[in-house]
Amino acid sequence: MIAEIGLAMLWMAAALALLQLFAGALALRPGGTALIPVVRPLAMMQGLLVAAAFASLITLFLTTDLSVKLVAENSHSLKPFIFKLAGTWGNHEGSMLMWVTIMGLGGGFVALVERRLREDTLIATLAGQAFVSLGFYAFLLLASNPFARLPEPAPEGQGLNPLLQDVGLAFHPPTLYVGYVGLSIAFSFAIGALVTRDVGPAFARAMRPWVLGAWIFLTLGITAGSYWAYYTLGWGGWWFWDPVENASLMPWLAATALLHSASVLAARNALRAWTVMLGVVAFSMSMIGTFLVRSGILTSVHAFAVDPTRGSFILSLLAIYIGGALALFALRASTVTEGARFAPVSREAALVFNNVMLCGILGIVLVGTLYPLLTEAFGQKVSVGPPYFNPVAAIFVLPMIVVMFVGPLLRWREDKAARVTAPVAIPAVVAAFVLFVLVLAEPQMKLLPTLGLGAAAGLAVASVIPLFGRNLRRTPLPTYGMVVAHFGIAVALAGIASDSAFSTEKLAAVNVGDSQQVGPWTIALTGIEPIAGQNWTALQANLSASYAGGAPVALQPQARSFSSPPGQRTESALKTRWNGQLYTVLGEEAEDGRWQLRLWWKPFVPLIWLGGALVALGGALSLLGRVIRDVTRLRAESKIAWRRERQGR
Repeated sequence: MIAEIGLAMLWMAAALALLQLFAGALALRPGGTALIPVVRPLAMMQGLLVAAAFASLITLFLTTDLSVKLVAENSHSLKPFIFKLAGTWGNHEGSMLMWVTIMGLGGGFVALVERRLREDTLIATLAGQAFVSLGFYAFLLLASNPFARLPEPAPEGQGLNPLLQDVGLAFHPPTLYVGYVGLSIAFSFAIGALVTRDVGPAFARAMRPWVLGAWIFLTLGITAGSYWAYYTLGWGGWWFWDPVENASLMPWLAATALLHSASVLAARNALRAWTVMLGVVAFSMSMIGTFLVRSGILTSVHAFAVDPTRGSFILSLLAIYIGGALALFALRASTVTEGARFAPVSREAALVFNNVMLCGILGIVLVGTLYPLLTEAFGQKVSVGPPYFNPVAAIFVLPMIVVMFVGPLLRWREDKAARVTAPVAIPAVVAAFVLFVLVLAEPQMKLLPTLGLGAAAGLAVASVIPLFGRNLRRTPLPTYGMVVAHFGIAVALAGIASDSAFSTEKLAAVNVGDSQQVGPWTIALTGIEPIAGQNWTALQANLSASYAGGAPVALQPQARSFSSPPGQRTESALKTRWNGQLYTVLGEEAEDGRWQLRLWWKPFVPLIWLGGALVALGGALSLLGRVIRDVTRLRAESKIAWRRERQGR
């Protein structure tokens, strides 16, 4: 019964989305003002209904209703609670229902709280959001029904992919999806502003919190996903430019450019056309990522769908949404005025330069991701990986970081380079000193890690210079957010460069009692024992690891076996110190009775994820500051209106 209720809720939500689209479109026509009050309630009710449908699916997974096809294929009665919950979205249909749910709730929240836009622009925005939602409702109801029943209940569930049976799955997809859907709302804002010819500061101020929120969640999702792959897959890497990794990176790059562009438009009424175009591009990247993961053209732990029909459906949606948006932009581009001009030396110019660099990185990632797929379609398999991405991306990243030294110090509209020469000299000297020391101390170090460490040191210093001379107690939260985010980029860059420059790896076959050396660590295999968990069995290696002759610590990497469904998973064991991380993996037993061990010493690698967390924290501080400012402004306006009303009486 719960499945039927959930499906009915989904159909009703789709019907309300259709009504929302038509009501919004008719309300914008002459004589249609009577429909304006209808659009907001429709958006809010649609969000509640699709949320109820998703809650029904969660209930089916938690109760392990094996008469539902999706539950039988992706869960098991003996699975731990957290994996039953994560199994709801650890599959194609469930993840798409989560996507639509977040989209519906997001649109409903816009309808509930947005008061800054012109009324017609808001109605057009909500109609645009309904149009986007309708495509995904059709996709779920016609091609990916999550509530489909089996003719007969299955005796037992098949279980979740062992690689996905990790607590990281409970957090990684939801955070990414909130980011993707936030960009869909930014897309709807852009469409609404184009329809009503209302591209200006008010539009940017309304859109900016959604872009910022999406960017925060994308940052968290990518960071968490990177660490999940790092410790779960057992290959010792945190990023490999996999197409599915790139599918999440591309929207983040576009969102970063959009965030800065919207800030310029909101504060200085410049970059109007650029902001609208980036709003379209950012959501386009989300759709391309969705197509890659769910079309069946990729084989990956992330790629849930292998049905080409579904891929064709998503490709059609991509063509309709993005093609339509670009056509609308072409028709209305002449109505988007230039906005305020600015000098070549100004904060706007620095932001534009870095936006161009971000778009350059986006372009090379997009080409590197799609090129192998295109060549494979013509019968030629090629591989595009780090040898392409790392140096080509560095061409754009390094100039962008140099501009980040000076950009926050420049004034709006126009400035003089001489005014910021002295403060910029400090991080420049620090970067030069670090480069000099590295060249002397590590002459064999490759060029990119060397430049990365120098740039990271300079950016770390440059990021805090905007606080010099300020009253720190009165400094706005968005300024602290910028400082923390830029500092986080420096920290992450230092971790990336250190991992590339200083990591050491050892693959060894050892008997019990043997020792191996990796970096400053001495690791001894003291035993192998079988153990069992709630839904798995494993062979566990007992390791004794000593850093530079110090006290030993115990590490216990495992090779786990799952029965439902059958599969294996490596469970690495990590030891984190202030200066790096020891990474150990248990391999297979050789014919002569020795055990394979893979050992890495990775100096300062945790800085990668610490930096990502700091970047997200900076975004959160900025968002909190803007929300507080908006609430304060609305309260002040309400008080003024109340006083005027009393005086009028």
